[in-house]
Amino acid sequence: MKTLTWADFAKHKPCYNPAKKYGEWQGTILDLMQHPEIPNYDKVWAFTRDGIVDDKTLRLFAVGCARRAQHLMTDQRSLDALDVAERYANGNATKDELYAAEAAAEAVARAAARYAAWAAAEAAAEAAARVAARDGEWDAAWDAARDAAWAAARDGAGAAARATERKAQVQIAIELLTKLQ
Repeated sequence: MKTLTWADFAKHKPCYNPAKKYGEWQGTILDLMQHPEIPNYDKVWAFTRDGIVDDKTLRLFAVGCARRAQHLMTDQRSLDALDVAERYANGNATKDELYAAEAAAEAVARAAARYAAWAAAEAAAEAAARVAARDGEWDAAWDAARDAAWAAARDGAGAAARATERKAQVQIAIELLTKLQ
């Protein structure tokens, strides 16, 4: 893993200057994910920025986030999209299979009512398929994490459930990064 500084994230235009808030820092993305002072929301944001982790890791992260909400998914096409996206990340599915799964999951997400927990879960599956299907579509991983967190919040106790979900997402990232070492 390469060594990073706050300057590596500046090109992504964070909402605030982390150097001002946390002081000078240098380390790997794993170090950042384990930093005790940085909020989990910011850790997930940093992890999903372009060029921070490789495509496979990001794809598996998006799938992992969406899987956290799969108990809310009501359409088999969303579950199938997760399976295909994960297989693709591991080199066991074709681009054509992936594109078909992405299109099906997108149709489900569009048809879902945006105010239900399952709708956010379906959107998370669609985003996970999108990040797997499109090289360099880093924002789709962020979308999968966001939608999974919103699904948890709508299904659970609002902000507290969303915070718990973000903590779980950081753990997914840490597990993936630890495997890379």
